[in-house]
Amino acid sequence: MIDTEEIMKCGLDLVNWKKLPPDSAIHVKGKNIKKVLLTVDVTITELILAKNIQCDAVVGHHPLGITALNFHKVFDRHVDYMVEHKIPTSIAKNAVKKLKYKAEIRSHASIYNDIVSAARTLKMPLVNIHQPCDEYMRKVILNKINSRKIRYVSDIVKSIEEIPEFRNADTKVQVRYGSSKNEVGHWSLVIAAGTNGGFPIAKAYFEHGVHTVIYLHIDYNDLTKIYEEKPKGNLIVLGHLAGDSIGLNALANTLEDKDIKVVKIGIIPSVK
Repeated sequence: MIDTEEIMKCGLDLVNWKKLPPDSAIHVKGKNIKKVLLTVDVTITELILAKNIQCDAVVGHHPLGITALNFHKVFDRHVDYMVEHKIPTSIAKNAVKKLKYKAEIRSHASIYNDIVSAARTLKMPLVNIHQPCDEYMRKVILNKINSRKIRYVSDIVKSIEEIPEFRNADTKVQVRYGSSKNEVGHWSLVIAAGTNGGFPIAKAYFEHGVHTVIYLHIDYNDLTKIYEEKPKGNLIVLGHLAGDSIGLNALANTLEDKDIKVVKIGIIPSVK
């Protein structure tokens, strides 16, 4: 048996982090946990399901409650990535500022506390672990790309499709802008910074020597803006659920190693 503090530590230990990021939290504490429901998005439905199948806690991925309000605070990771790729700090910070402001406006209007309130009413311990799982996923993808010779955009696509979660997904890795036949050139994996960088951050990469940008997902409006501006470059979009499933499967394995029964909901398997 474990408690919610140990569950959170399992998430942080995936990437050897000590500090809890603002997009992850223990919302309802719990002890003596032997069985958990693990899912990408927690709604009241998952809480009731967990209660009905005698789970002792629910572990979600995406931010909820206070972490949904704080979500934009982890976006500064984008600045670190951009500076690593020789984008001037002032330009990187300006692009991320726009992204953060958009997210803060959206979260300010959200009904942010209903799920946490329901968990308290049901006396169901509730945790969400976001950026640590995404960072684990980023490292898996980065290692996979670096493990083979990459010349063309198609080489990146093929390497990622070898990862079990992407291989088993119904969605496929897409070249959303540019061409799979193009040479990759200088590339950047833009993942585990809260959310994708949208149009402003992709534009900054393309304008400062990065030929291929890799996102987990992208909004239609942001993609449309890229097509309207027609920058020189390629945009690969991997697939949201497949990517998230990598970190969640790793978390599940860690919990199971501690003799915790894990019920996965909606997570793409790492084996078939």
